[in-house]
Amino acid sequence: MPYTMNPKLPRLRMQAAQLAIKNAWSTRKIARYTGFDHSTIVRWIAKAKLYNGFNIPTKSSKPHHHPLALSTAKVQAILNHRHKYHRCAEVIHYQLNKDGYDLSLSSVKRTLKRYNLVYPSKWKKWHQYPERPIPEKPGILVEIDSIREGLPEQGLYIYALIDVCSRWAYAKAVPKINSWLSVGFYREAKNLADFNFLTIQSDHGSEFAKWFSKQLLFDGINHRHSRVRRPTDNAHIERFNRTLQQECLSRLPNNLNAWNKALPEFLHYYNYERPHMGINMKTPMEVVQSY
Repeated sequence: MPYTMNPKLPRLRMQAAQLAIKNAWSTRKIARYTGFDHSTIVRWIAKAKLYNGFNIPTKSSKPHHHPLALSTAKVQAILNHRHKYHRCAEVIHYQLNKDGYDLSLSSVKRTLKRYNLVYPSKWKKWHQYPERPIPEKPGILVEIDSIREGLPEQGLYIYALIDVCSRWAYAKAVPKINSWLSVGFYREAKNLADFNFLTIQSDHGSEFAKWFSKQLLFDGINHRHSRVRRPTDNAHIERFNRTLQQECLSRLPNNLNAWNKALPEFLHYYNYERPHMGINMKTPMEVVQSY
């Protein structure tokens, strides 16, 4: 049987074992009754004698040893260097390899993390991730993002925003991005929308930093960050970005004026005419007007 974290299985194991210990059932009868293999029932009965409670706990599936695990000498060398010099993983990796140890940087980082020797930076901002609101109506959850087009030295940026419930969207081209421009873009979208914004969700980009959050709170709107390394948290805005690039920007020259001239026409088509499979082939404005 594959490893499981079923919370009810520890109690079931003990109950099955008690059928043999107290009720004198045969292991074959218990196997037919519970649907588990006969050898599994035998092991449960043996383990039941070691536990006096109501459960036979599920043990960890973590292996006791790995053939590629670091030797004790290498682990001790990492810990000694950390305690002696208080240097970061990159420096420890460089110094130990210079001293003849064959170590990867990831191995050093994992070892320090395993022994709780990773010191968080005082400059790092730790975000809390409150429960994601259910977008039952327009405005409950609005996703915002920025994308860059073109080469870094010639790049232009697009601010994009989409309401998860109705798929109503807004976008604007800008020559650069920062917190001030992000606030201006969001307020433009809020004034154009036929519904109120309650929660805006963004990634951890610098354009959606602390000052942006303060302005949202000042306007009575919650700011929620997507989780790190969870791109599906902002799936709706990422899909809109792709649609915007494929159906609009790919046909235009890499020019700010050309983009801002074409975007209003595309957004009108997107919000009023283009059917969306995710909302039963309706247009975003049809969904907005239905509430």
